[in-house]
Order: sequence, then structure tokens, then C-alpha cells
Amino acid sequence: MRHALAILVAVLGLGLAEARSDQTDPRLKDLFERLKTAATPEAAAPLESEIWTIWAKSGDTDLDQVLEVGSRAMALGDTATALKIFDVVVRKAPDFAEGWNKRATVYYMMGNYEASLADIDRTLELEPHHFGALAGLGLVNIALERDEAALDAFERVLKVTPQSQNARHNIEIVKQRIKDKSI
Repeated sequence: MRHALAILVAVLGLGLAEARSDQTDPRLKDLFERLKTAATPEAAAPLESEIWTIWAKSGDTDLDQVLEVGSRAMALGDTATALKIFDVVVRKAPDFAEGWNKRATVYYMMGNYEASLADIDRTLELEPHHFGALAGLGLVNIALERDEAALDAFERVLKVTPQSQNARHNIEIVKQRIKDKSI
């Protein structure tokens, strides 16, 4: 991850321009409409993928590079590096929803659920249809044993992407947990 930090330092030295928030990309409206009517999970998958691609573009190529480095660090489990990188992203582009979502994910991975919830809230303020953040909200609430809130979050995922198998699976898990607690 030294390479990741070197890239971050180099990019920061360039002085990132104010990033445009691509959760406002005009293509998203049509994609979300098509996602709601997708007949199968297989039909929904490429639409979700295209949405993720749009969300990952801030409008600033340097910032996008930093986000990618942070994503790689996160994928490798290097949460300390990823957190430092995503801290920079949200500071440089406070209206870029995916920066907040990535940092929320790192906080979740670190077990810092309250910080994750705060960043999920910010993500959803910027992009109310962010099915990844909604799913994350469900997972954080499961970890906090807030089953009703988790159920609500996963149901919100299905309002955006009705074919989400993960959301359906998690709903079943949470419903079973609620049932088990009532016994």
C-alpha cells in the first residue's frame, strides 16, 4: 500500500479541482426507471453495474484515481489506508456521494458502526436511490441488532432495485431474527 499512498500524495500535490457530483448524472433517471422494471436479476445486473460506474466518476479524473486506489486498499483489507484516502475524497468533494459511501463501508469493516451510519446518511442525502448505501444501512443495523431498521433498509433497496437477490435474502434473515426474538 506504499504505492497507494505515493499516488495519493502525488495527486494531492496536484491540487484537486472541485469535483462535480455524478450522482446528478442525467443518465441515472432512465437507468433507475429501467431498474425498477427489470424482469429478472439477470436483466437488472447490467443496469446496476452501469449505475455503479456512473457513481464512481466524480467529474475529476485525479479524484477518480484516488477513489480507485482507496477501493483497492479496501478490497485488500487495508482499512487504515482506505480510510485515509476516503477522508481526503470526502474533504475534497463533499458533494460526491460515492466518496461518503466508500468511507461508510470502511467504517463498517472496522466495526465503527456509528461513523458508518453517519456517512450512509450523507450518501443518502446526496443520492436517495443509492442501493449500495441502503444495503449497507441494513447490514449496519443487523450488526447493531436493530432488526426492524435493518428490515426497513432492505425493503428500501427493493424499491430501487426490485430484483435484488441479496436484499431478498437479507430480508428473510432479518424476518427470522425478529421471529426468533418474539418466541
